[in-house]
Amino acid sequence: MPKSVFSDAYAQFLGVLIEARKEAGVTQVELARALGRPQPFISYIETGERRVDLIEFCAIARALKVDPEVLFAEVVRRLPAKITI
Repeated sequence: MPKSVFSDAYAQFLGVLIEARKEAGVTQVELARALGRPQPFISYIETGERRVDLIEFCAIARALKVDPEVLFAEVVRRLPAKITI
C-alpha cells in the first residue's frame, strides 16, 4: 500500500495556514497578489501539491499581518506527539 505523500503533521501545518488566511479575511487571490504570485500558487500550497519552506512561511504570515513566531507556535501546538518524516 503506498504511503501518504504528506504526514498528519503536515496536514496540521496546512490547516494552520488556511485558518490564518481565512481568519484574516483574505482570499487566495488577495494573498497571492500580496506575495507577487499567481493565485494557483496559494491553491497548490493549501491542497498540499506544493510544500512551503520556512522563508515562504514567514512571507505568508507577514502578508496576512500575523507574527510568524505566533503562527509557528500554533503549528507546534497542533503537531501530533509522534512526527514521522
